[in-house]
Amino acid sequence: MTTKASTTRKRRSTTTTAKKELNGKKVPALQIENIPIGKIKPDPKQPRKTFDDKQLQQLSDSIKEFGVLQPITVRKSGKDFIIVMGERRFRASKIANKKTIPSIVRTYENDEVLEVQIIENLQRKDVEPTEEAEAIAYLSDKYQPSEISKRLGRTDNFIRQRLKLAGLIDGFKHFVRNGEMTISLGVSVALFTPEEQKMMLETMGETFNAHQINRMIKDQSYDLEKASFDVADKTLVPKAGSCVECPFNAANQGNLFGEGKMVCTKSACFETKKSKSFLNLIEKTKKENILLFPEIRRYWADEESNQLIISQLEKNGFKVYLLDDVEIIENPIEPTIEAIKIEYQHYDYSEDELKAELDEAMQDYEQALKTYNSAKDNGFVNGIVFHPETYQHKSAFVKVIEKSENESTEYSAPLANRKMADCTPEEQIVKINEREIRKKHIENNKQFEEVVQMIRETNYIDTKKTLSTDEMVAFSISLFENNVDYVSQQKYFSKFLGDTSKMTKVEMVENFKKKFKKEVFHKLIRYILTRQVHFGESNHVNNLTNISFYNAIQGYYTSKIAEIEKAYSEKRDKREARLKERIAVLEKKIQELND
Repeated sequence: MTTKASTTRKRRSTTTTAKKELNGKKVPALQIENIPIGKIKPDPKQPRKTFDDKQLQQLSDSIKEFGVLQPITVRKSGKDFIIVMGERRFRASKIANKKTIPSIVRTYENDEVLEVQIIENLQRKDVEPTEEAEAIAYLSDKYQPSEISKRLGRTDNFIRQRLKLAGLIDGFKHFVRNGEMTISLGVSVALFTPEEQKMMLETMGETFNAHQINRMIKDQSYDLEKASFDVADKTLVPKAGSCVECPFNAANQGNLFGEGKMVCTKSACFETKKSKSFLNLIEKTKKENILLFPEIRRYWADEESNQLIISQLEKNGFKVYLLDDVEIIENPIEPTIEAIKIEYQHYDYSEDELKAELDEAMQDYEQALKTYNSAKDNGFVNGIVFHPETYQHKSAFVKVIEKSENESTEYSAPLANRKMADCTPEEQIVKINEREIRKKHIENNKQFEEVVQMIRETNYIDTKKTLSTDEMVAFSISLFENNVDYVSQQKYFSKFLGDTSKMTKVEMVENFKKKFKKEVFHKLIRYILTRQVHFGESNHVNNLTNISFYNAIQGYYTSKIAEIEKAYSEKRDKREARLKERIAVLEKKIQELND
């Protein structure tokens, strides 16, 4: 027998209509219907393209047990229905072999459907970044970034970064989707025009290489905080305007290089401003009769790039002085306790010892300030010294060193101070070989630094392999050179490289043992290894720490290191071939002179 109540329950299993009041009248609200799954179709314009199979299966298992707890939203399309929201629930229901699915049928305007779908997708936690970027870019045609951030509950910076990521070309988006390329690196690449991105992609080749991409970004971007010109100047290049407001300034794209970090990605504009500012500097020094000179020593004056700078100054009517020709007095910087702490951070100094270092530094500062303030009384004049590559410049007091007329060409002068043209063929060979030794040293410095930077960008620190002997040696030597002062070396490590004794601090060792975890130890060592190496004048052939580290990482990134080594080797071979030819000509001249 069927009662009235049971009939009502059956009817509600198919359709549920809620009632609400509007202006005092009861009107139907949203209607939930159990629609056959076969009559429902996914929207081909749906912005979401990816669905995790594992998560779909988990949702399907939940639907089998509890059913679909939240209805999907659909719109009518002929005899069928198109999904507006809830495609994931729809797919999981099909996997669960459900015949019907609870749905809310709604009517939308033409462009309203896509906007609803986009916002619904963006409010999820597992949105694929490039899809998210494209969706936010669509919304940006209608809303300001600040309004989008409010609608989605995201920060303004997040929205700006995703908008920039939307500008990534498809070739790079592929690497973001498969996890090879980080979002931050993708955003950095997206700073460049599509044509520049294509060049990067073609240069890199088919295999993704984050280190190579970072190098290309570094080569094509400029730190505006180190610019030789005023970045806020709108008149330097009127068509370009101020760098502060420029769209090619990364700080205006969502702090892509750090909070407030200004980085220019328009190389042509940057170089134009740099050149224009240098011409302005030349005019200023001529007008105000200020001595202008480059940071070039005579030893390097024959370099082609330095010759171009010297020639440019001479064409503008300057008598060119190099660093060897002048005395310089710069305005000293007053020391602070914070600066002292940074300077002696690797020393185990007490507060009293740091205070003593500060007192000594203050005495030196006061003496230097006294010298600076009396510079004009001692024959110094206003001068500006500039870097020959960056054109960065600074003011200082300068005095030209008096020399006899023929001093610069006398053979009695040190060989290093004489120009190549003033040397005999034998001396030229000596100078050539000395310079080649110096160039190799500089190349080794750069090569080592580049390898270390590449290693820091990899997942080396998180490697789960057991430490190799080379890594342990590198770590031990690194600690010895960088963390143990001279007194402690003599007291505790006098036989470190031979018959060494152990340093014991019982309390520290016992405490460390209690908290010791092998995994943490391994990660700590690898972290320290990548940061305790030496750059500058030290490299992988002249420093114990660097040599041991360079050997240690060979087993992890052989091919990447080989690429860097090959590039430097090819460059070195070409230069050495040219030098051999030049030396051969000079040796022939020597032979002719001897004959």
